[in-house]
Order: sequence, then structure tokens, then C-alpha cells
Amino acid sequence: MRLPTCPPSWRLLPIPFVALLGSCSTPPKPPTVDETTRRPANTAMAVDLQVCRNDLTNSRLLATESGRLAESTAAALDRLAAQATATRAPAAGSASTTPATPLGNSVYTVRFDFASTHAIVPAEGAAALIAEARTAPLVVLRGRTDGSTDTLAESRIARERAATVRDYLVSAGVDPARIRATYQPVGDRIADNTDPTDRALNRRVEIEVYRALPVAVAWPTAPRP
Repeated sequence: MRLPTCPPSWRLLPIPFVALLGSCSTPPKPPTVDETTRRPANTAMAVDLQVCRNDLTNSRLLATESGRLAESTAAALDRLAAQATATRAPAAGSASTTPATPLGNSVYTVRFDFASTHAIVPAEGAAALIAEARTAPLVVLRGRTDGSTDTLAESRIARERAATVRDYLVSAGVDPARIRATYQPVGDRIADNTDPTDRALNRRVEIEVYRALPVAVAWPTAPRP
């Protein structure tokens, strides 16, 4: 005698419930990430980009501050110029004064014996020379000889004569940084070189004491055809 078999339990469930149970048994898929737009934050390009941004920001701040400083400086200069103009302006009813003519440079001459580099500084002009040279912005020395041929010996004498006068001025208190020494052994004569008396005048060092520093002047350019 066979006993009746019981059907499986899932067979007793309604069909819709069985379909729902089958769908729940499958796990959900994990979320995906698009790696194509991903960029590490510590790459060389990213670091350089950040540095450039910081530099640009600093440059903008510096430009702004520089502009403010320039404006304040210009305003201060305008005020000083206005004050100077008001100071120089003659008072009402007063007679106008003619501006004084600026003085030219002073030129002193130091003589030398034949083939000698020992300077002979005139005593009557030494005090004035030293006083002017101490306050002058520029002193130019030009060593000369009475030679007729450009030789090494003549060049040495002309150079040493200028150096002797330079040492004399420096020992008298003239700033050596404001002294310029040049030399020319032949030519640039001031007297006849064939006469012994006049020839002695050519053995010299000229000392030109500047009242003001020379200013370079640009020559006007001719218009192109």
C-alpha cells in the first residue's frame, strides 16, 4: 500500500509569487565609474596649473598695488612742483630778475721739463684748482708731450704725466672716482714745436674742471629720401 506523496512546497505557491522570488535571488549590479574623465590631482600638469594660477593671482595683486603707488607718487610730485613754482614766482609788484649765466668749465695747465714726469704746479693757481676740483662732478686730465713721432717712450711719458697730476689731486682731497685721465703723445699742440721756448708749452697736462656732468645729445637724423 503506497502512501500519498506531498507535492513540494513551492508548487503550492501562487505563480506570481514564484516569479517575484526568482527575481530577488539575482544580486544587483554594482555602480560603474567612468574612468575616462578621471585625472589624478598630483600629476605634474595639475601642480603646474595650480602654480600658474597662484602666480597670476599674485601678479594681479602686485599690479594693483603698483598702480596705487604710482598714483600716489605722481600726486606727490605734482604737489612738489606746484610748491617749487610758487616759491620761484616773483612777488606781485617786484622787479623781475635776469637769470645768471651759468659759468663754463675751468681749465688749468701743469708744465713739465723735457722728458720729465715731475709736475710743476703753479703756486698761485694751486689753491683755486684744488678748491674747484674737490667739488666738481668731473675732472678730466689730458697728458701731452712735445714729441714729433708716436713712439712707446712718448706714450709712456704722456701717460705718466697724467698719472702724476692725478696722484697730486687725490692727495689734495679730490675724489678719485670723479677723475678721468687720458693721454696723447703726438699732436694737439698749442704752440710752435720748432721753437724751444714754444715747445716747452706743449709738454703739459690740461686739467678741465667741469661745473656739471656732460649730457649726451642725440644728433638729428636726416629724413629718408
